[in-house]
Amino acid sequence: MTVTAQIDSTRPVATLINVFTVPPDRQAELLALLARATEETMRHRPGFVCANFHASHDGERVINYAQWESEGHYRAMLADPEARVHMDQAAAIATDVQPRLFHVRSTHGG
Repeated sequence: MTVTAQIDSTRPVATLINVFTVPPDRQAELLALLARATEETMRHRPGFVCANFHASHDGERVINYAQWESEGHYRAMLADPEARVHMDQAAAIATDVQPRLFHVRSTHGG
């Protein structure tokens, strides 16, 4: 089943936006690792909703936009040793990792 992000200010999800700074020659490697980690581990954790990965045109950034049912589900994933393995591998590729949780406050369409 494919689940896509539903960006909706009325949904009580925890939104993770994680910005990875990466050497351009390793951007594809990081993207592959994140996709594999999501398929093998993250999507099987309680409360996981979806994950989306964005690659900057200059090759220097990867952004993970993910949703969890609650902050508690996200925090439980962080404490999971199996999930930590993947996060540590990603941190070894990236030169900087900046994860933050957000609440969607408004959405606008065209």
